[in-house]
Amino acid sequence: MEFKTLRNIENSFRKTRLYAIVFAVLCAAVCGYTIWKSYFFAEQQRQKVYVLDNGKSLMLALSQDASINRPVEAREHVKRFHELFFTLAPEKGAIESNMKRAFNLADKSAFDYYKDLSEKGYYNRIISGNVQQRIEVDSVVCNFDHYPYSVRTYAKQFIFRSSNVTKRSLVTSCNLLNSVRSDNNPQGFNIEKFAVIENRDIEVIER
Repeated sequence: MEFKTLRNIENSFRKTRLYAIVFAVLCAAVCGYTIWKSYFFAEQQRQKVYVLDNGKSLMLALSQDASINRPVEAREHVKRFHELFFTLAPEKGAIESNMKRAFNLADKSAFDYYKDLSEKGYYNRIISGNVQQRIEVDSVVCNFDHYPYSVRTYAKQFIFRSSNVTKRSLVTSCNLLNSVRSDNNPQGFNIEKFAVIENRDIEVIER
């Protein structure tokens, strides 16, 4: 009888210990889940930025990794440079203004190309002939596997004269370096080793 009692006490102790272990595991699991959800919620809240609009109302803005948009910014940087550099009006002030803004996006290689064209009288002929020049960028191909990033740009160049419109195929190459963002360089890139690979007439339309 005494042995049976001891056995029942031992079984009860085992069950109690098992229940205690299960309860401790459940408590640890609940605490772990609660802590994980708290960190997850805090991380989500850190990605939200509230902007005060002229001291009147709050606007919600979401933060994200800046590197996600770098390919898009790179293509926009190159496209903007080409638009400034190759869009010309028959006015010296307009040409110089566009060139000055374009030089903020590139290194000396762009200035050297401009200087070479200027010495050949290209811009003087634009002005004296009352010629308008416009560019349409078809595509900007960037290789982000290696730094500095190599870029090739494919575009169409339109030259408007009083007698005709000349359509040209324009292909350029350059490298992109990371730079400091500023008002003059919002994407934070700098173009180096700029070169024109192809610039040939593909169509002349008489007016």
